[in-house]
Amino acid sequence: MDEGNKIKFMNLNIKSLRKKFGKNLTVNENLSKYSWFNLGGPADFFFRPESKNQLMSFLSEIKEFGLKINILGAGSNTLIRDHGARGIVIKLGSKFSNIRLTSEDTLEVGAATLDRNISEFAKNQGISSLEFLSCIPGSIGGSIIMNSGCYGSEISKVLLSIKVVDKKGNEKEIKKDEIKFYYRGTNISENYIITSAILKGNRSSKQLVQKKQEEMILKKKEAQPSKIKTGGSTFKNTNSKKAWELIKESGCEKFKIGDAKISDKHCNFFVNDGNAKASDIEKLINKVKKEVLFKTGVNLELEIKIMGDEK
Repeated sequence: MDEGNKIKFMNLNIKSLRKKFGKNLTVNENLSKYSWFNLGGPADFFFRPESKNQLMSFLSEIKEFGLKINILGAGSNTLIRDHGARGIVIKLGSKFSNIRLTSEDTLEVGAATLDRNISEFAKNQGISSLEFLSCIPGSIGGSIIMNSGCYGSEISKVLLSIKVVDKKGNEKEIKKDEIKFYYRGTNISENYIITSAILKGNRSSKQLVQKKQEEMILKKKEAQPSKIKTGGSTFKNTNSKKAWELIKESGCEKFKIGDAKISDKHCNFFVNDGNAKASDIEKLINKVKKEVLFKTGVNLELEIKIMGDEK
């Protein structure tokens, strides 16, 4: 059964699903409001679970439909295409945003918890090694999938374990040593939805943690744009050079398509400078990628995620 017929099949059952899951399940939800680019078309079906049990129940209910399931985090590093996303988009909301101290240097955090809130909580508890999270946009679930990091630190250094739900509604725990980490990525299966994580720091004084955190935040403010419609770093750095260096060397930093442009402050940040379409951003990405390959021989890899169908 193709995706279109699957959607029609689910539409026949949507009344019973909405009766069970209520306002948490919506149809043709506008995704642009969930993207830092403020771009993107609708989701066929959009689900925001109010608990882990409800998430598991929903996944169990819909597995018979065989629809594509997309997971949307904080939207900080996601470009959602203009035609939206087919199938189902699941977004873990505020009910998955929580932090709990489990020992003097260990935290249990919900997958939707913003990275900067984890860093702030750790600072107030006198826990170091999590300061870098104050400079990572987005939520911890996405940061784990990407093995996000900066200034010499990354998630793999502070993660102990994760809890996940598979797309059939089954829960399991995965220890750190079962996960393969690499630069801006992991081997965590796309079949899993992270619901929570255990992070471990080191005991310190609040003053020292705050000092380190403030130094990192200042460094970021000086180097990267803020308060603009962007998806963060567009391309991954290479082994030999930073992505921004390759973009600059290739003469791409002034490239523009429609209202899609490259930040004047940091040329690895692509910006919706008004009324750009997602397709404008994507065309600009492809244009830069092609030019860098032609000029330097380096094939840049995307760091941001692109969600949805081209048409």
